[in-house]
Amino acid sequence: MPAERPILFLLPPDFLDPEEGEGPFVCPHCMAVEGLLSVYPRLRRELDIQYVPFKRPRTAIIDVIGEEHQSCPVLVLPEGWESGVAAQQSSRRRLFFVGEHAIAAALAEAFGTARMH
Repeated sequence: MPAERPILFLLPPDFLDPEEGEGPFVCPHCMAVEGLLSVYPRLRRELDIQYVPFKRPRTAIIDVIGEEHQSCPVLVLPEGWESGVAAQQSSRRRLFFVGEHAIAAALAEAFGTARMH
């Protein structure tokens, strides 16, 4: 059985948000991470990438780090992984990173990719 991979939760492009009116929309923060995935395509093999719906509750994220943390993009490390990059810790004791800058820093540490400037 392969080792657990970090989970990257993203909003899909072209999502709808009835409260904002006519769409579709993209999340600029998720698009920045999508840019990293385009520059470093090997990350698609290294990460478990999951696209979650815009509408909350985002149960896939809740199942991993709890209801209080549903923002996207979010990168969740496998249990037992440590990081020298400042991370948040869920009530389920999982380290995670929210936002494109934190995610880029965590990916740089774990996989040798570039950090955002």
